[in-house]
Amino acid sequence: MSSSMLLSRRDLAFLLHDWLDVARLTERPRYAEHSRETFDAALDLSARVAAERFATHNRAADLTEPTFDGRQVHTIPQVKAALDAFAQTGLLAATMDSAIGGMQLPHVVAAACLAWFQAANVSTAAYPFLTLGNANLLLAHGSAEQIDTWVRPMVEGRFFGTMCLSEPQAGSSLADLTSRAEPQDDGTYRLFGTKMWISGGDHELAENIVHLVLARLPGGPPGVKGISLFIVPKVLLDADGALGPRNDVVLVGLNHKLGYRGTTNTVLNFGEGVHRPYGRPGAVGYLVGEPHQGLAQMFYLMNEARIGVGAGATALGYTGYLKSLAYARQRPQGRPVADRDPTTPQVPIVAHADVRRMLLAQKSYVEGALALILYCGRLLDEEKTAPVEADRDRAHLLMDVLTPIAKSWPSQWCLAANDLAIQVHGGYGYTRDHDVEQHWRDNRLNPIHEGTHGIQALDLLGRKVTMRGGAGLELLLETIRATATRAWKAEGEAADLAGRLGVAVDRVATVTRRLHGTGDPELALANATLYLEAVGHVVIAWMWLEQLLAVEASGSPSGPDADFLAGKRQAARYFFRHELPRTGPQFDLLESLDRTTLDTRESWF
Repeated sequence: MSSSMLLSRRDLAFLLHDWLDVARLTERPRYAEHSRETFDAALDLSARVAAERFATHNRAADLTEPTFDGRQVHTIPQVKAALDAFAQTGLLAATMDSAIGGMQLPHVVAAACLAWFQAANVSTAAYPFLTLGNANLLLAHGSAEQIDTWVRPMVEGRFFGTMCLSEPQAGSSLADLTSRAEPQDDGTYRLFGTKMWISGGDHELAENIVHLVLARLPGGPPGVKGISLFIVPKVLLDADGALGPRNDVVLVGLNHKLGYRGTTNTVLNFGEGVHRPYGRPGAVGYLVGEPHQGLAQMFYLMNEARIGVGAGATALGYTGYLKSLAYARQRPQGRPVADRDPTTPQVPIVAHADVRRMLLAQKSYVEGALALILYCGRLLDEEKTAPVEADRDRAHLLMDVLTPIAKSWPSQWCLAANDLAIQVHGGYGYTRDHDVEQHWRDNRLNPIHEGTHGIQALDLLGRKVTMRGGAGLELLLETIRATATRAWKAEGEAADLAGRLGVAVDRVATVTRRLHGTGDPELALANATLYLEAVGHVVIAWMWLEQLLAVEASGSPSGPDADFLAGKRQAARYFFRHELPRTGPQFDLLESLDRTTLDTRESWF
């Protein structure tokens, strides 16, 4: 397989075919028209378009940010050209029903396809990814008319989509949203309010932008229970579906972020009166589903987006790793410790143990994270298509408990991989002559995107491990233990790693009981972020043990796969010897019910 500086095609083949055996999904009616060959063709198409149309302007989009002249937003022309090429691949409807123009690809294969674009150019990829989430939400919760009117043009790439949650005064606290929606005699609504941090909120890259907006109806209950969801297009449509008058949605200005600089990030005013559709102010909107169900509906999109953020973080970490590996192989500097003769040639820096340490750390983070993202995609396929209802329920529950980990662990540790990629490059890593500094800046946004580490930690410890009387956590631990049991039976090194993982899994169970046994929710959740990090490391260790078992099943060929499989074994060893031991002191601190942060007063800072 051809090499790439974006992702490893060989690694994807290993994960999808040797480990997850995705071809077996074609035995199910939904995927019966597919085969391993069609899956591989989709991956090859994604790799080619990502390399040719997305990666080629990644640096240019970073250096030439979108601008707003008071009338419209301007982006470099390569962005639209890339998005048009993406639309032509059909991947905007990769997993959707054929009836809507979809390819009906398994979610796990689609996740692998889309990772190429995130690795190539995460800021340009953000536009179709937001559109995909928007369209999937409407497919789940919208009416047939709304699907025909708004989803079909998005699938075709003519309309793009956003989600509008945050407001300047509310941030992540959605209970404090104040945007309002006033019902009209014709069944529509007029929306008024301001939304902040809206990615893709305005541009000229598509015919229209379909905003999904959270707002309150008059007389609704306070807090999150009073939030409804509305479709608010930038441009209204005539009765025949043609573009009509401009809606009362106004771009206030562009935010300029550390990374993702090619993605417009906006402040939007709804109902300001600059535009007066049908003669009066107010942004025309259409209610999705029932009143006061907006947050539950939006979480359908947000959970998908959280996995997508984890995938993007993984892709950025992965491409940074591959680029630092190539640099380490090419950059001569210094001599071996055992041979300091200055008359001998310098060696490539990959020969130095500390550089290999940094490369191994990156490899263990990014390949472990990619395994988790694809595993989550496989769970989604089980949830949607497993023949037995109990298997579908099991996949849904396991996916629920893994979602905050799949979002946050890659966002933290693949960012750490980008940091190490800079370090491998030495002084050059901090310059714009190499891509790794941009990958770090782009990835630094992901610990905040779609809910910070702290929010994901509260979700994991406060909700996910306690839901259904603790059934979610029990299922996760049971699933990990099942892998450990298989590894015990395999004997050898796999059995040794299984023993280490078993100890960590037992600590997760003990510490979780200790935290929730206090009867004091504030104390239990005070160190939730530490809990998320520790449990996340246990989950990634599980992913590495799964990969090691797949390597062992492949045998030990002496051909071209020998180095690849040996590298997998070594990365598994590294994670278990260098990374999993971090969790011991973390679990000790959690079990002690430490109150240091909880008891710190504001005046002490």
